[in-house]
Parts: sequence; structure tokens; C-alpha cells
Amino acid sequence: MALLLHPIDLVTQHYNEFKQAEASVERIFELMAIAPSMQDKADAVELPTVTGKVEFQQVSFAYADNQPVIQDLCLRTYPGEVVALVGSSGAGKTTLMNLLLRFYQPHDGQILIDGVDIRDVKITSLRHQIGVVPQDTTLFSGTIAQNITYGRPALDPEAIQLAAKIANAHDFISQFSQGYQTWVGERGATLSGGQRQRVAIARAVVFNPRILILDEATSALDSESEALVQEALERAMQNRTVFIIAHRLSTVRRADTILFLEKGRILESGTHPELLEKRGRYASFYTQQFEG
Repeated sequence: MALLLHPIDLVTQHYNEFKQAEASVERIFELMAIAPSMQDKADAVELPTVTGKVEFQQVSFAYADNQPVIQDLCLRTYPGEVVALVGSSGAGKTTLMNLLLRFYQPHDGQILIDGVDIRDVKITSLRHQIGVVPQDTTLFSGTIAQNITYGRPALDPEAIQLAAKIANAHDFISQFSQGYQTWVGERGATLSGGQRQRVAIARAVVFNPRILILDEATSALDSESEALVQEALERAMQNRTVFIIAHRLSTVRRADTILFLEKGRILESGTHPELLEKRGRYASFYTQQFEG
């Protein structure tokens, strides 16, 4: 009886924890059982290395409420071109890039990369050719090197360092005692906002993608951090087709083409000086931010 008392006491102490864990495990298995809504075709092929020519041909899309988000949109970008997508919230900027990444399927029209319909290629091979720097950087509990190479861990240290140098991150990483093996907490808690964003840029360019998407990449940073990140983005954009999604127009003025979107349509397109001369919606948007 004396020997039984201690284990019985332990069981009663941990019973509540066990039941909580049981409920959590059930939710995890429910999540893992969900099949992706976007599946490869049976005859899908690998997308070969692309040059970066992207075409949207009369693309339309709506979410479950059937309210059109993208309407009969046509767009062509050439390799190495920097295209900025500008407009108010809900104009369809992020949705357009989500269609390019095949998070959703257009209801009408085609999206082509180097003349190949992205519906005919394997999703993995498509996404490996597109780098994304999101507004909200997601880092994981692990080393800086693991966060940079997330998704493809078998990379040599030289490739990781090159990506970090492009992203303006090598200097601050080298100051840590463990360097690239420095452990960062969940969501990168041990790094500042600017440092997290530069690690995200390194992650986006480490596989040398020909297409790069920058989604409000500097919107949540202070002025000093923004300058460092902007310098990193300038280097990362070289020799790539780049799509910039921005509300802050200071980040898009040097784009080759600026597209002003409203209700899923392109209302205006041109360079920054050309659009200011038109005195249209873009000029009004610009005036509100810098002069209004």
C-alpha cells in the first residue's frame, strides 16, 4: 500500500494535464487530416527554371461571397522588371499575388510564367521559383541558419552567408557569439523587428528565385530599421522580376511600372512621374500621404 500511494498521487496530479493534452492532440490530428484545396493535376509537370516573364490574361476571381475581387485583369511583366501594386485596402493587390502563388485558382482567365499556364505545373516547383517577403515575418524556434533555409535544410554555409549579405543581415548575425547557429525564440522573439525582416529577406533570396514578391515589407519598421531593410531590398531586387505591394508610396517611386488598382481593376499605370502628371487617382493618393 505504501508503494502504491506515490504513483496514485502522481496520476491524480497529472490527470487534468493529460485531459488537456488529449484535447490538444485531437485538434492537431483534425488539422493534419485536412486535405489542401489546391491539388496538382494528374499530368502536372515540373516548372523549369524561369526567366521571370509573368502574364495575367483576363483574370477574374471572387471569394465565397461571390463579390468579385479581381475583374477581367490583364497584365504583362518582363524579366527584371519592378512592378508596384498600389491602391486602397481591398483593391485586390494581395489577392493578385495569391493567385500567382496558386493559393487560389482564377475563376476566369489564365496566369502564365514564361508562357506556361501555372495550372499545368506542380505547385511545389512553382513556389520554389517565387520568393516572398511578407509584412508579418514568421520565424520559428531554431537557429538563424535554420530559419533562413526553412523548407530546404540541405544548403551549404556559403549560400546562407551570401543570402544574408544580400539581405544586410550578415553583420548583425556575425556579432552574435554563436553566429548563424544563434538560437532565436518562437516568432523570432530575441531579434528586433528590422533584424527579423532582414532574415525574412535572406530566406526569400537564398534559393535565388527569379520572381520576388514584397508585401508591405517595411510598413511596421522605424525609420532606422526601414533604411537598412530598404537597402537590403534594393540588392535583393537586382536581376529579378519584382512585385511590390505597398500603401506607403515612398517604397514604390523607383518602380519601372506602377499599377493603381481599384475594385480589382487597373485604373492607371505608368512610372511615378507619369502618374503624377496625369493628376488622377495615384496623384491624389500620393498627395494625401506627402502633402495633404
